[in-house]
Order: sequence, then C-alpha cells, then structure tokens
Amino acid sequence: MNGLPRPFGLLAEVTHQCPLHCVYCSNPLALIDRQDELGTGEWLRVIREAAGLGVVQVHFSGGEPLVRHDLETLVAECRRLGLYTNLITSGLGLTESRANALVSAGLNSAQLSIQGDAAESTNLVAASKRFDRKEAAARIIREAGLPLNMNVVLHRVNLARLDAIIDVCVAWGAERLELANTQYYGWALRNRDLLMPSKAQLDEAVGVYERRKAELGERMEILWILPDYYEPYPKPCMGGWARTALTVAPDGVVYPCPVAAEITTMEFSSVRDHDLEWIWSSSTAFEAFRGTEWMPDPCHSCPRKELDFGGCRCQAFALTGDAARTDPVCVHSPDHHLVQDALVRANEADVAEDGEVLREKLVYRRRPAPGER
Repeated sequence: MNGLPRPFGLLAEVTHQCPLHCVYCSNPLALIDRQDELGTGEWLRVIREAAGLGVVQVHFSGGEPLVRHDLETLVAECRRLGLYTNLITSGLGLTESRANALVSAGLNSAQLSIQGDAAESTNLVAASKRFDRKEAAARIIREAGLPLNMNVVLHRVNLARLDAIIDVCVAWGAERLELANTQYYGWALRNRDLLMPSKAQLDEAVGVYERRKAELGERMEILWILPDYYEPYPKPCMGGWARTALTVAPDGVVYPCPVAAEITTMEFSSVRDHDLEWIWSSSTAFEAFRGTEWMPDPCHSCPRKELDFGGCRCQAFALTGDAARTDPVCVHSPDHHLVQDALVRANEADVAEDGEVLREKLVYRRRPAPGER
C-alpha cells in the first residue's frame, strides 16, 4: 500500500431500490436499475477485497438493502472474515423471520430511519404513510437481540417537532439516535429552498438537543450532525479525500464518499474492471484530492488545511461546478456568497408553510400517484 492510509469502513450500497421517495435523498438523481446491480458473487469478492484492504466495518445500505434476497449471504461472508456489520434500513419489509435470519448470519447492528414523529410527517417527506411499519421494525430489531440505532434527517419541515421525535425514539427503545441535519446533495439540493431552516429554528433545535441529551444521560446516546451552511468553516471531507472509507455503488463503481457520484467531471473505476486495492491506491480519482498539495489558495496557505482538507469536494462541485475549489461554506471561499444567498432565502421564507402546499412544491425521488400514498 506504499504508506497510503487504509480504509476502515465500507459502505456497501447494494441497491437503489427503495419503498420511500425522500425529498432529501442523497443518492444520485439518476438511480441505478436493478438489472445493473452487482450479483451475489461480485459482492462476495468485493467484501473479501475490502477485508484485504483493512476494512473492519461493513455498512449495508441503499436504497433499501432488504430488497436484496442475498443479504444474509453477504452478512455471513463478513462474519467469516471477522468484519462488523450494520444494516441501514427504512424498516419497511423487515419481518421477524428476516431479522432472525440476518442475526443468525452474523449481523451486529441495525440503524432505523424515521422522517418525523407521526405518519403525517413520513408521508410529506418520504411519500409513504407506513409509520406503523417503522414502529414494528423497531420492535423486531430489539426482539432479534440487535442494538437499535435510529436516524432522523432534520430540516425546516420537522425541526419544530424535535422534542416529539426524540420521545418516539425513547419509547421505541433506541440506544443511539443520530440527529442528522440535512446535507445538500442529490434531491436535498434540488429541495434546498424548501428544506433549509431559519437561524431561529436551528437555534431552538440546538437548545432542545442539549436539554434532551442532558436529561437522557446514558439511557440513549444522542449525536448532533452540524448543518454546515451555518458554520464558518466546512466539514472535513471524510477525514480527507480517500483516507478512511470507501463506497461501492450498486453497479460496482467505487467512490471515496457516499455522494461523490455527484462529481460528473471525474471518472470513477468499477470493481468489474479493477480490484479494490488498485482503485484505492492507484486510480486517478482516488489520488486526485489526497493530501494537501492539490489545494488552490485560499486553502493551500490556510493553517486549517490539515483540519478540514478544503472542505467537501462534492459540495464544492455541486455549488460551483469545480470539485477543486474551496468549499463555499468556508468564510474565506471566493464562492461563499452562494451559501450566504441560500441562507438569506431560508431566513426570509415562511417556515410554517401548509403541508399540502409543500407537497406540490417538493421534488420526490418518484412522485407517487394519490392512491399509492
């Protein structure tokens, strides 16, 4: 590996198929068809190669990974190799028998997503009324003996309900809750003006988070993922581009982070053409932004360059069309006005817009017919 950092995590996006149509989905706008997904044998090879690279954790994601009937086989291979496995799921499609089969195969944990504290919010954000199935999934996960981790993406539509959302997670028996403020890629970027909270909303939510974290103590771990548009400096790019983890998309294309497919000016390699070690250590895309030598000013001369690595390459591309530019979140970026303009619109917008009006404005992964909701 010639002294290169080794990845410790693999995000295995086994499918883009999903029963939800979330308006903040970070999957590419052009989803991969089922017929183009890696087969079982190809995924088994990917897992073995990942272990050889140094990966110790495999997170099965999508879409909804439960639509893959070979998921137990993939989990079992991870167990054989001594890898920790985590299922990232909407909960829709999870049954007692499926959960028990996954545990028998070696699954170590599950992360269940919710969109709010009731069916109404789930329907508005994800175009699905199946909040009852999420509650059932939480019970099934616990009864299968798995630790229940939960995740909710926060935005203008649900921030005011944060107390109630936390109450739901406590009642369902979550051990860990990730409060993930929306990151603006994919569908979230298309819906940014409708999802971006005001500063007042955000400040109130931070107060709720701090109060509930203190109240719950060790009963439930709560994590707060910063909304970086409101920060003076950008988030580190996955601890540095191609340093800590890698993502394999359903069709086998490998990325240094889950949303790097956004960067359409770069060519990323596939496991169908190269092994993971070559992709990690030698491919042009993975080498492109490693370290700090590639950085233009103001990043190159900035004392923070080893802290935030110039920010997010995907966000730089999404906002400027150039993945090598300083992340516009940074106050020193020449493109910072792009973020500031979005915040001005967010703080001037009506934060209490009627749900039905919002439904017509929001862009869903697929807008279902009225009878489907």
